[in-house]
Amino acid sequence: MVAISGLIRVMERAARKAGNRLRRDFGEVAHLQVSRKGPADFVSKADQNSERTLYDELLNARPDWGFELEEGGRIEGAPGMPRWVVDPLDGTSNFLHGIPHFAISIAAQEPKPDGSGWGDVFAACVYQPVTDETFWAEKSRGAWLQDARLRVSSRGRLADALIATGTPFHGHGDFDEWSRISGAIAPQVAGIRRFGAASLDLAWLAAGRFDGYWESDLSVWDTAAGCLLVREAGGFVTDYRGRSLPICDRQVLAANDTLHSRLHKSLAGALKGTSERVATKKPA
Repeated sequence: MVAISGLIRVMERAARKAGNRLRRDFGEVAHLQVSRKGPADFVSKADQNSERTLYDELLNARPDWGFELEEGGRIEGAPGMPRWVVDPLDGTSNFLHGIPHFAISIAAQEPKPDGSGWGDVFAACVYQPVTDETFWAEKSRGAWLQDARLRVSSRGRLADALIATGTPFHGHGDFDEWSRISGAIAPQVAGIRRFGAASLDLAWLAAGRFDGYWESDLSVWDTAAGCLLVREAGGFVTDYRGRSLPICDRQVLAANDTLHSRLHKSLAGALKGTSERVATKKPA
C-alpha cells in the first residue's frame, strides 16, 4: 500500500469535509428547480461555503501559506512560502442542473527561487464527492486514485482514442477557434466528450479513462491539480505551442507522448490555417 504523505492527507481531509456539504447541497438542488432564481442563488452559496471550508481547513494546517481562490482571489502568504490553488466547485453548471459530475480541486504550488512568480505544482488533489473518488499526486511520487497507481492510456492511434474537451459557451471562449480544432481532430478519433469539469477531465485522463484533452480560456484553479496528475501518470501537458508550463490554463493540450504529438500536429495545423487566412485576407 502506498504511503500517503501528511500534505496529501491535509488536502484530502479538507476536500472531504467540503465535499460532504456539497453532496448534501446537491441533494437539495432538484427541489429548487421550480424557481428561476432559487437554484442559481443556492449553488452560488454552496460554492462559497465550500471555499470557506477549504480555506479554513488549509489555513489551519499551513498558516503561513498563501491562496489563489476562485471566489476569494489571491491571499498572500509569508514570503517564500507555497500557495494553495483552489477550485471549490468545478462543474458549477452540472451542479446547478442536477448532473452528478463535479469536483473539488486543490493544488500546492511553490514560488520561484528568485521570487519572480510561481513555479511547479508539487501536490494535487481532485475529489469527486458523488463517487467518493480521490485523485492525488505528488511531484516525483506518481499519481493515484485512492491507493491505486494511475497511468495514462497507452493507446497510440488517434482512431482508437477518446478525447475530452470543453466547448465555449455564452460569453466565454473562442467558438471559431474551438470549431477549427474540433474540425481537425474529430474526424480522426473514436469520439469526443464534453463533461463540463476540467479538473475531472484531467484526472480521468491520468486514470486512462480519456486518451487526450484540449481546452482553452481556463483559469489556474481549473487545471493546477489536473496538470500534475497527468504528468505524474506519465502524460504530457502543454499549451497549444507545445510549451510545458507549470500550470497550463489559457491553453491546455494533454495526452500520452504519442497521442500528444499527433494531436498537437492536428491542432497546430488548424490554428496555422486560421492565421494564414487572417494574414492573407485583403482589406475591404
